[in-house]
Amino acid sequence: QVQLVESGGGLVQPGGSLRLSCADAGRTWSNYALAWFRQAPGKEREFVAGVSWSGTNPIYTDSVKGRFTISRDSAKNTVFLQMNSLKPEDTAVYYCNAASYGGGTYRPINDLWGQGTQVTVSS
Repeated sequence: QVQLVESGGGLVQPGGSLRLSCADAGRTWSNYALAWFRQAPGKEREFVAGVSWSGTNPIYTDSVKGRFTISRDSAKNTVFLQMNSLKPEDTAVYYCNAASYGGGTYRPINDLWGQGTQVTVSS
C-alpha cells in the first residue's frame, strides 16, 4: 500500500504559523478519513486532528482547538493542517494516516507510518 507523504514542517517562533500537507499520490485513501498525529521526544504518538473522506466532521484534540484547522482537497488528494499560534509544546514529528472515526476521535486504521515532518517551535 502506498504511504501518505507529509511535508511543510520547519522551525518557527512561538506564536507563528505553519501549514502541513499530507499527499495521497496514489489516491489509495480517497474513501477514508485522514488524520494527523504527532509524536514528541520521549512521548507516545497522539491524535491531533482528523477529517472524514468527504472533508466534513473535523475533530481536534483539546490542546489545539481554536489554533489548528484541518482541511481536505479531494481534487489534489491532499489533507492540510493549518497551525496558528504555535506553542513550544506543539514541537513534534507530525504524521498523517488513514483513520476511522469513533468515540469522538479518529484512530489510525493501520501501522503504515511515513517519515513524518518535523515541527519545532522555539525562540
